Amino acid sequence: MNKILLLVFAVISFSCSQAQKNSFSKEALSETLLATDGKQVTFKNILKNHKGKTLVIEIWASWCGDCVKAMPKIKELQTNNPNTAYVFISMDKTADKWKEGIIKHELKGEHYMANDQMKGVFGKAIDLDWIPRYIIIDKTGKIVIYRAIETDFEKINATLKELNK
Repeated sequence: MNKILLLVFAVISFSCSQAQKNSFSKEALSETLLATDGKQVTFKNILKNHKGKTLVIEIWASWCGDCVKAMPKIKELQTNNPNTAYVFISMDKTADKWKEGIIKHELKGEHYMANDQMKGVFGKAIDLDWIPRYIIIDKTGKIVIYRAIETDFEKINATLKELNK
């Protein structure tokens, strides 16, 4: 009986940890990210700058093979959804590699870098367990998709089409 209860608890815990959220935690909102101009900006202020617009956030890194493979798909999203804002948050270890990746992959949008990579405060605050990771936010600031990966582009496309009607 104890083993069954433990198994049920484990399944419920895992399911809850994978759940979609509709808002960010206080920890995530207060965390600062490095902007390309060298300034630190709170995640809350980044989001505030896009209030009233549909927003796609991509968490990526220049060293990530899956991120690089998904670049054509994100560019297609941008072409098909020109009124959507795009924010790229890098998990690179150095600012030089991050900035080289932006140029190399010709990424259009706003760019920031986490100060402590994937396993740091920001990564934990947004439940980061895989990159690339996509978060979609509607015009009211509500999270519509909290956890999408590179295999979810059909879902991302359909969501953006609906939000941009």
